[in-house]
Amino acid sequence: MWTDKQRGIRVSQEELLCKNACGYYGNPAWQGFCSKCWRERARQAGAPRQDARPSNDGTPLTFSKFEEKKNTEKGRRINTMRRLFWGSPSPPKRQDSPEGYTNVLKAYQSLKPGDFTTFLKTLRSPSSQRLQSRCTAFLNTMEAYHDLPVQKQSDLVQDFYQSFAEYFSSLPEAQVTQIMEHVEKLIMTRLHKWVFCHDSCDDEQKDLALQRRIRSLNWVTPQMLSVPFPDKQTAVSGDPFLPAITAIIEMDAKRAPQDKLACVSKCSQHVFEALSTSNSEPANADDFLSGLIYVVLKANPPRLHSNMQYVIRFGLPHSLMAGESGYYFTNLSCAMAFIEKLDGPALNLSPEEFEGYMLRQHAPSVGEKRRQVVSDTQHLLEELKGRQEKLDQGVDTLNVELNKWVQAVHSQLDEATTQFALVQKEITAQTELSQAFSSSSHTASLQGDDNDQSVLVLTDLHAGPKDTDC
Repeated sequence: MWTDKQRGIRVSQEELLCKNACGYYGNPAWQGFCSKCWRERARQAGAPRQDARPSNDGTPLTFSKFEEKKNTEKGRRINTMRRLFWGSPSPPKRQDSPEGYTNVLKAYQSLKPGDFTTFLKTLRSPSSQRLQSRCTAFLNTMEAYHDLPVQKQSDLVQDFYQSFAEYFSSLPEAQVTQIMEHVEKLIMTRLHKWVFCHDSCDDEQKDLALQRRIRSLNWVTPQMLSVPFPDKQTAVSGDPFLPAITAIIEMDAKRAPQDKLACVSKCSQHVFEALSTSNSEPANADDFLSGLIYVVLKANPPRLHSNMQYVIRFGLPHSLMAGESGYYFTNLSCAMAFIEKLDGPALNLSPEEFEGYMLRQHAPSVGEKRRQVVSDTQHLLEELKGRQEKLDQGVDTLNVELNKWVQAVHSQLDEATTQFALVQKEITAQTELSQAFSSSSHTASLQGDDNDQSVLVLTDLHAGPKDTDC
């Protein structure tokens, strides 16, 4: 096991949670807060300030009206979104007939997780015509005002999610979440080309800077990151993290935030699988984060910063605040922050050694590489020796079992031969007895016929004279 002194990467569960102690996962992009607390904090920023100028009555003036104005603007924006979405400041639940509303809910309740095709068919049905028309109106409006700042577009999309979810407020939370995942995929697949890597932000520049940073760290080895998998795995079966590298690269090809999150989850699961193949104990948070950093350095995913910001801005809040996807995404954000601030002590290197690696002044020594090759070869030989011993044991066991089987076959064959001889003798004896019985019966029958003829002759002799007299 690796000691804490050897590890330069340590993270606890508490460090992944929101600074506001709300129980949800935080994110470095939100300064350690979750999305909900971050939005609330940004909305209330500067509200409780005081003015140094005294008022007429000698008490200081406060800016409480500023907070009231911010809340009013927030409510006005939500009402504007509702008017755009429903045609009024309130959802259409009260406008639709109870029977129609119930039919709509039943149609959406029957949806299965991930069945996006059925969701589209349900949305296009006559009972959902109002929902479909409002989605279309929102998409057309967002495309028409695609020049708005990306943060403003993010607020509009999040308000749209909230307004849409209010229509299904009577359903269980799990079903509302499932419906909203379909809505997110529908909306963001259309808006991806307008809002991804928007011109109003510096995502493209940060992508290039991050890619240059990762390329400059291509000398980092798994041993420096204390990734707990043995080197013999690489020599025998290739890099066990290759499936995770492939999954994280695929994220850029997806459009919907939930599909990008699915790639992150898939990558993280492959990291856990790679760690479990070489460690008898389950991987802890430190092992997972080290492996994830190694995967990011090896993959250098395209537009990683833009993809993560896209998920943060336009993804459903619950996907990032809790659950498996939220945990994996938070760790990926930590991995990015670690790479951006990576230094010598984190890799168990002195500052001089780290600077030398970064300036390409020296690489891992030849002696170290030779020792590594010798270690890999020794591990390979030990594994081959173990396999040969197991093979020899298997051959010996097979020979013993084969001899036992041959002996058993011979024994069964001898027993069958003996039984066959006994049965054959018994059959022969029965045949001879049957023939003897038949012969004696035939002889007795012949003797009976002779006796009958003698009696007839004697009878005729006695009857002859009487006939002459007559």
